[in-house]
Amino acid sequence: QVQLVESGGGLVQAGGSLGLSCLASGRTTSTYAMGWFRQAPEKEREIVARISPSGGRTNYADSVKGRFTISRDNAKNMVYLQMNSLTPEDTAVYYCAALPNPYSNTVNYWGQGTQVTVSS
Repeated sequence: QVQLVESGGGLVQAGGSLGLSCLASGRTTSTYAMGWFRQAPEKEREIVARISPSGGRTNYADSVKGRFTISRDNAKNMVYLQMNSLTPEDTAVYYCAALPNPYSNTVNYWGQGTQVTVSS
């Protein structure tokens, strides 16, 4: 069993930056690939970024490439999402997730989500 707890959401103006954190607890958390998903109102949940268990491989949705950075610190059981140049279209609930591999949208475990609101 893996528990995921996100933090760092909030309200930010367009063009600003925000960092999200995800604390993972449970056995063998460092063996999972990790991802960030988001869900905007009345839209389906979508992948934002993924990272391999070692942190050596990452991939991003086209909509966030060059603006968002995913990283992890396995010693601290933490996963991060740094978001820059935010736009109102980035407004969503952001979810941390444990994945079987860094190319999968199949989720083994979900966090509870954290709200990010970008004002224009």
